Amino acid sequence: MDTNLITIGEYARRIGLTANAVRRKCLRGTLPGAVKIGRDWLVPEDAEYPDRRIKNGLYIGSRKDKGK
Repeated sequence: MDTNLITIGEYARRIGLTANAVRRKCLRGTLPGAVKIGRDWLVPEDAEYPDRRIKNGLYIGSRKDKGK
């Protein structure tokens, strides 16, 4: 296994997020390939950041009829 591991700070700078956001993904176990060595998290430099937000707008107005 020959993967280049980088710190979550470096990974966060590369993808444009904060280190805390990446750390939360690591703690939840949703960042593929993240490993904890001692007190530090390391991530493969080519790991894809999982983003499961709804971006297509299908949720807009979904609560209008639920209050009636």
